[in-house]
Amino acid sequence: MELRHLKYFLAVAEELNFTKAAEKLFISQPPLSRQIIELENEIQAKLFIRNNKKVELTEAGKYFEKEVRELFQNLERISVKTKKIAENVSGEFRIAYISSIYSAVISDLIKHLKEHFPYVNFKLFEVSTTKQIDALEQGKIELGIIRSPIKSPKIKSQLWFHDGFSVVYNKSLIQINTEKEIPNLKEETFVFFNKDYAPHYHEVLLELCAFYGFTPKIIHEANNINSIVQLVKNGLGISIVPSNIAKNNQDPEIGFVELKKVNLFTDVSLITLKEDDSEITKSAVDFLLNFSKK
Repeated sequence: MELRHLKYFLAVAEELNFTKAAEKLFISQPPLSRQIIELENEIQAKLFIRNNKKVELTEAGKYFEKEVRELFQNLERISVKTKKIAENVSGEFRIAYISSIYSAVISDLIKHLKEHFPYVNFKLFEVSTTKQIDALEQGKIELGIIRSPIKSPKIKSQLWFHDGFSVVYNKSLIQINTEKEIPNLKEETFVFFNKDYAPHYHEVLLELCAFYGFTPKIIHEANNINSIVQLVKNGLGISIVPSNIAKNNQDPEIGFVELKKVNLFTDVSLITLKEDDSEITKSAVDFLLNFSKK
């Protein structure tokens, strides 16, 4: 069995038409038919049902198609990884992060990596947790920084740090001195993360409000933590943000009250492919894990 047999099989499986598949492969139909017959004879299984009206995959053919597609995906992944190994410390390294991570940390990470791998082109992408998981599985990024939870058999997740929550408000419009006053916010309007963009995080914010005895009036939504803080600063509502953001915000117009009574936290994790043992990935992860211990 050769790779061309498998490529020919996938073309026919996709088109379900020998003529169209042959055109797609830039060969004539008779040789294509012979290749498929050779393949079926070799694996001793009928892959297609052929008649004058249509071509269909058999049950064995459907299974074979699924496995062959996965095989080609693995070959592509192996080729990419082999190329990276050959390049050693050159090429491209892509990092995705959520907007609620303190940007100075990301800058320090890139500075650290450039010092150790000067010929690597590092790229940063601000991406939601869900899309990061998809991108990592598809080989579009090498490292992700997300808010857990995560469920993927292909991904290795390492806890970076636990993050609490804080109410953020405009000091000139609202006065909140202690956590005891949080229930008084039930009549205020709120700015939240979009539910479709960050469903788990959205649910946690609702739980927080329920703990303090009210359902928030969500008037505005955004997909970026900095946009949420800016909307609050502009007087369009109040919000609840990760305490990491509160600790690193120096704007005198904005106030924060940390929610210490409620036992709810969000885990910030570093995600990589389980099979990724590259020197750059290890250096990036080690730097961030050591940073969190400072």
